[in-house]
Amino acid sequence: MKFNYKVILNVLGLLILLNGAFMMTCIPFSLYFGGEDFQALLVSGLSAMVIGYLIFALSRKNRSKELKKKDGYLIVTLGWVTMSLFGTLPYLLSGSIPDFTDAFFETISGFTTTGATILTDIESLDKGILFWRSLTQWIGGMGIIVLAVAILPLLGIGGMQLFVAEAPGISPDKLKPRITETAKRLWLIYVTLTLTEMVLLWAGGMTFYDALNHALTTMATGGFSTKNASVAYYTSPYIQYVIIVFMFLAGTNFTMTYFALHGRLGVVLKNEEFRSYALLTVLAATLTSIGIYKTMGTPLEVSFRDGLFQVVSIVTTTGYVTADYTQWPYEVILLLFVLMFVGASAGSTAGGVKIVRHLILVKNSVLELNRQLHPSAILPVRFNGKAVQKDITFNILAFIMIYVSIFALGSMLMAWIGVDFMTAISSVATSLGNIGPGLGDVGPVDHFGNLPTLGKWVLCMLMLLGRLELFTVLILFTPYFWRKV
Repeated sequence: MKFNYKVILNVLGLLILLNGAFMMTCIPFSLYFGGEDFQALLVSGLSAMVIGYLIFALSRKNRSKELKKKDGYLIVTLGWVTMSLFGTLPYLLSGSIPDFTDAFFETISGFTTTGATILTDIESLDKGILFWRSLTQWIGGMGIIVLAVAILPLLGIGGMQLFVAEAPGISPDKLKPRITETAKRLWLIYVTLTLTEMVLLWAGGMTFYDALNHALTTMATGGFSTKNASVAYYTSPYIQYVIIVFMFLAGTNFTMTYFALHGRLGVVLKNEEFRSYALLTVLAATLTSIGIYKTMGTPLEVSFRDGLFQVVSIVTTTGYVTADYTQWPYEVILLLFVLMFVGASAGSTAGGVKIVRHLILVKNSVLELNRQLHPSAILPVRFNGKAVQKDITFNILAFIMIYVSIFALGSMLMAWIGVDFMTAISSVATSLGNIGPGLGDVGPVDHFGNLPTLGKWVLCMLMLLGRLELFTVLILFTPYFWRKV
């Protein structure tokens, strides 16, 4: 199969152009706060827009409008990498992050909504650059490709393959037959929830600027904060509870949010993944809160709030912190580490394995025991009352196996590079799961800046793999993908 290179370049050009346009939205904050980042943002934005437009315009002529599946996977991965490369410009040109490796790490951490940072003093950054940092997460949250799918009709190109490649878990619910309509509805929900959270945080005492930044990174389940202490800076219970609610919403399948907003709560409450997501959150938060209360001696409400906040933050892969959880009891730390491998709902902005995959794995394992007793029985895995096709079950089992294998290999590689055991396994888990802070030297009060350069590049690759659901990237490294069939 030959690649449709003109279409690929056309879409990449559009993404670079949009990247530059988003950079330009940071300029008003630079001017208002009187920072020294105005020139860097202007040059970065204009450069990206000009280069993107040239690629977009030159690739339009005589191009085929057909977008094949292989083209879709290539665009998804190249789109993310390209956006991250151009996203380094504001950091490099402003001198905020002068080293390219560090700048790329911070940028891809943003676009993949991981939230791992190399910065030691976040509050020292100019406001325009800091807003760009938050904006990278908001763009990445719903997926750069979903944005492109919403605009692809303007190009005369069908976008089903891209949407399937970027957002597995959304399309089966079929909000609308037309994929572009689905993308637009998801963006509308995304924007509405972002603005709602911003208003609530602003009303709770945050400045408009901080409220906007935290709303952007909450709905993206990204976790970048404008404060060195993350959300722990804000001691207001109101602010923390608001963020808890919106982290949970961001980790919910957006189709469920759509149904809830249209009065179809029955559909939401019957959904197995949502019920499991809510139950897991309640159980884990209860155990964590009890552990904190019994061991740390903090007041009951504070123990409950800190426990609930950290559980929701990790399950949804947001990565905000309100306390140094490495000082909590070992059983609580172990629980939080295990939760790093769960992930929230498919079709949300969260990273990780996703709860639906764990459900299918558990159900299939239980049925396998029954199959041993009744070899001739036909026992299909059922999800939400419907039989799951065998190929989907095998795909999920393969995904989990590959996920665990990459975690193990990544941890060994980080240890071989010279990183200590706890830092190695937690940095790999938190990067692959797109979470952010981990344990050891990359804990909630530390940063990733002291890791070896090679280690940072390993984690960048893991962030990309995790955000794009493994297969989307790994398939590019198979000989079959490049065969002309």
